[in-house]
Amino acid sequence: MSAVLNAEPRGAAFAPAAPAGPHAVVIGSGFGGLAAAIRLSALGWRVTVLEKLDAPGGRAYVHRQDGYTFDAGPTIITAPFLLDELWALCGRRFADDVELRVVSPFYRIRFADGSWFDYTGDAQAMRAEVARFNPADVAGYERFLAEAERCYALGFEDLGSKAFDSFADLLAAVPAMTRMRAWRSLHGMVASHIRDPKLRTVFTLQSLLIGGNPFGVTCVYSLIASLERRWGVHYAMGGTGAIVRAMARLLESRGVAIRCNAEVARIDCEPQGGRSRATGVTLADGTRLAADIVVSNADTAWTYRRLIAPEHRRHWSDRRIDAGRYSMSLFVWYFGTRRQYPDVPHHLMLLGPRYEGLLDDIFRKHRLAEDFSLYLHRPTATDASMAPPGCDAFYVLAPVPHLDSGTDWRAQAEPYRQAIERVLEDSVLPGLGDNLATSRVTTPLDFRDRLLSLKGAAFGLEPHLLQSAWFRPHNRSEDIDGLFMVGASTHPGAGVPGVLSSAKALESVLPPVSAFASKG
Repeated sequence: MSAVLNAEPRGAAFAPAAPAGPHAVVIGSGFGGLAAAIRLSALGWRVTVLEKLDAPGGRAYVHRQDGYTFDAGPTIITAPFLLDELWALCGRRFADDVELRVVSPFYRIRFADGSWFDYTGDAQAMRAEVARFNPADVAGYERFLAEAERCYALGFEDLGSKAFDSFADLLAAVPAMTRMRAWRSLHGMVASHIRDPKLRTVFTLQSLLIGGNPFGVTCVYSLIASLERRWGVHYAMGGTGAIVRAMARLLESRGVAIRCNAEVARIDCEPQGGRSRATGVTLADGTRLAADIVVSNADTAWTYRRLIAPEHRRHWSDRRIDAGRYSMSLFVWYFGTRRQYPDVPHHLMLLGPRYEGLLDDIFRKHRLAEDFSLYLHRPTATDASMAPPGCDAFYVLAPVPHLDSGTDWRAQAEPYRQAIERVLEDSVLPGLGDNLATSRVTTPLDFRDRLLSLKGAAFGLEPHLLQSAWFRPHNRSEDIDGLFMVGASTHPGAGVPGVLSSAKALESVLPPVSAFASKG
């Protein structure tokens, strides 16, 4: 039933694990769960990580097929200092375990008419790219960057790793929200500085990487532009899965078990003083694990709706959960080719003929449109080890509505994949059909049934203003003592920096280990 990963410890940890300390059970081994387990262990908790799948990673799972390696989810690392922090807590250096390489350009954005914008970290090159589309927008671009810097300082540095635990926390953040004018949409903010429609797209589509509609998500997420400029866009050699494996080795070196094939069926709760308290978990096979606290890296809506009985949930009632506005889902096609495509950069956005209209279909109408925009990932542009010699590995991702669209993905998956193949073959991958070596897809059904995400939404609640910060599911449960949340669907939100920061926010609301001293 369980699997413990092998590790090769390197020296003594800075903060040794406490095998007799209070017990924390972490549900899920995505980036958020692994980061939480590392931080808990460094604080002196005895930690057990439970993973439904047969290997760690969650959305960052790795598929290996026919000699090709595919990162299932995240592909971009933009805040390496958050990983450095985790290793430093254990007296180690992240760079000793994982090699990061800066990708340049960060990504290429290709429009339906064949023109493209190379997005880089070079300030002069970026001004030149803006001027190539519209010289009159260079000054506006500089104003946009200044606003993005302010949002980074206030929204990420000041608020990103602090839990919004009480209404007082929300009130304390109001001055920062006011300075950022956070009620504006990202697209509205960009449009106030930049006039060219293509450039407006270039500087707003990043919010899609964290599940947000640029026309609805708060302008606070302009901080992504600043984050990328400050720290760069990185690729982990061996794929994002190399980071997951290194985190797992780090945990095992501290005596933390990761139990795979261990799906949690219920979070056990008991009444206590007019509220409820989490006392452990029960697995799908009936095994019960007692715990002093439970930390869920699972989708928060799924956690409350499926793992906790309604009588323990006053705030996150079924009605409140069902009334939420959920993010888009994703259709992902992983494929390998027998030839290489050296003209294709590491990260390529291929935009369709519509922008706002397509996003309206996805987020508001929940309608699967005939056209689409794509993100194409070619890791072999940087790392030849991801495919056999002379070959390329790819994944291509299309934002699609979550399962409220009513799309029959069992019937629709292959026609949709074929449509994507035709677009790629006609644009950037000539001869694709004749050179396919291996293929697999992920649909919204996989997000629901394999990754246990409500409605198959890939990023939890959509991150508009009234579903962000204090309005997002809290890092410390509003309903149940001893229950905590990390990952994409709690504060601060999705994306690798967001989920790693959620584990940092967790620290601010944990009970001290000393509170359980009598149990040690």
